[in-house]
Amino acid sequence: MDAISVIRTKRDRGELTPEQIDWVIDAYTRGEVADEQMSALAMAILLNGMNRAEIARWTAAMIASGERMDFSSLSRPTADKHSTGGVGDKITLPLAPLVAACGAAVPQLSGRGLGHTGGTLDKLESIPGWRALLSNEEMLHVLDTTGAVICAAGDGLAPADKKLYALRDVTGTVEAIPLIASSIMSKKIAEGTGSLVLDVKVGSGAFMKNIDDARELASTMVGLGTDHGVKTVALLTDMSTPLGLTAGNALEVRESVEVLAGGGPADVVELTIALAREMLDAAGVKDADPAKALADGSAMDVWRRMIAAQGGDPDATLPVAREQHVVTAPESGVLTRLDAYDVGVAAWRLGAGRARKEDPVQAGAGVELHAKPGDTVTAGQPLMTLHTDTPEKFDYALKSLEGSWDIAAAGTSFTPKPIVLDRIA
Repeated sequence: MDAISVIRTKRDRGELTPEQIDWVIDAYTRGEVADEQMSALAMAILLNGMNRAEIARWTAAMIASGERMDFSSLSRPTADKHSTGGVGDKITLPLAPLVAACGAAVPQLSGRGLGHTGGTLDKLESIPGWRALLSNEEMLHVLDTTGAVICAAGDGLAPADKKLYALRDVTGTVEAIPLIASSIMSKKIAEGTGSLVLDVKVGSGAFMKNIDDARELASTMVGLGTDHGVKTVALLTDMSTPLGLTAGNALEVRESVEVLAGGGPADVVELTIALAREMLDAAGVKDADPAKALADGSAMDVWRRMIAAQGGDPDATLPVAREQHVVTAPESGVLTRLDAYDVGVAAWRLGAGRARKEDPVQAGAGVELHAKPGDTVTAGQPLMTLHTDTPEKFDYALKSLEGSWDIAAAGTSFTPKPIVLDRIA
């Protein structure tokens, strides 16, 4: 085997053999295939695609590059969820304890934010004392004793993907659907969950801007899960408007706790319950009612135990940014559009996100919304509040919000988009 022949095969729109795929993933992980060679192959895949057999074998090779976790010792079935990322997407925080309260175990390996999309670990790290890094033994203990764990993936899980993702990020090949799908699914399959629900975001604030691309990605990932023996379902969900009323780390934790307490924004509650029902069904847990578990406090009980088990204080005061700036409505009428991407970029520029993986984040930074599409607003009414510790960032954040909303005449009818756009199984 040699890298040049593998590159030429895909460059000329050929099908990579299983042997070629196994060799190139292993050789790249070991350093035998150079970054520039893997860059050329990734670009050829972006331009020419892969069929289902190629993607399945590519995913299997990435899984084989590291360890596989095993939750067979648990007394209840496992179910996990993965979101492709959005703005205000704090759903994992209330969802994991909710599903655990209903009888399934939730081993949730999550990531950090990059660019305009927030990261679950960054949000939880705004809770004093909470730890994202757990050993496999610690992860299994928290899962066994509380029913849910949210933590970082260890270095031993699909190391080929970690190396390849960093390369794709700087070579313009992140958008290749075969590589997106195999990246997500190699980690989730190696994680060892028995079932998986995918939340594939669609819209301006998502990586998939149109529903056809999102449907292709979702179908590819569902196929990969099925091929590897993991019961997998995908929901396509709207990300044209931010989820909930907050985008930022501590801001989103606070809103998640409101949901667990039986309140919170209607769209966050709706999507949390929809995903919980899918996870419980995939895990084979019958006769459980997620809405009831939110209302009776049992999901909140699991949340508190889960946070404490990872060193956090569920009663601690969350960080608050030192400076705020209020953005007001320029006119009266009906808010008909609020762009998720623009709000996400504003939160990122305020310090809630990072441009590079090494950058720090501000726990209290972000955007708090006071109106959503469909709401009637009056001139001078607050539309949103910007939060940051570094007020010199306000002007930079405000530039991203120019043209990010539309206000129609009072009395204009407005029909909101549904949260769940499609289901693929």
